[in-house]
Amino acid sequence: MSKPPNENLTTYKLVVVGDGGVGKSALTIQFFQKLFVTDYDPTIEDSYIQHTEVDGQWCVLDVLDTAGQEEFSAMREQYMRKGDGFLLVYSVTDKQSFENIRHFHTQILRVKDRDSYPMLLVANKVDLVHLRKVTEEQGKELALGLKIPYIETSAKDPPLNVDAAFHEVVRIIR
Repeated sequence: MSKPPNENLTTYKLVVVGDGGVGKSALTIQFFQKLFVTDYDPTIEDSYIQHTEVDGQWCVLDVLDTAGQEEFSAMREQYMRKGDGFLLVYSVTDKQSFENIRHFHTQILRVKDRDSYPMLLVANKVDLVHLRKVTEEQGKELALGLKIPYIETSAKDPPLNVDAAFHEVVRIIR
């Protein structure tokens, strides 16, 4: 990995959204700190900033890890206004979190007042094969319907597609 340049870099504000318990923080912490957090501590809002190289181009990623809990939904519109790109995360072990993705997608488009916006559908916890309730086909079908790309991830060691997911959102924005 080369050294980040010192000149002005483009900053991308990425927002990680989804229901509580789907692994938004686990993905974010795995991406930034390269470790898997086993204990679940519901997030209110955490922000992480880091220089990252995507396809040979350096940029600054400013990632907001948001609250999945419904009682913080008032904060949602605020961060949706600021985001350049979004990771829509659901857990493959939680059918309800999958069904709620449309709601996040609709809300982002409404807040942005756009027909489309840089978003990525993230199917998380694919390591829990025996607990899987949402198939890859169902995930891809939803992504197709929402007209956004789809990726399967696991924040657990060894991580699967964690860096790829964040990098993909940057590519979609670019």
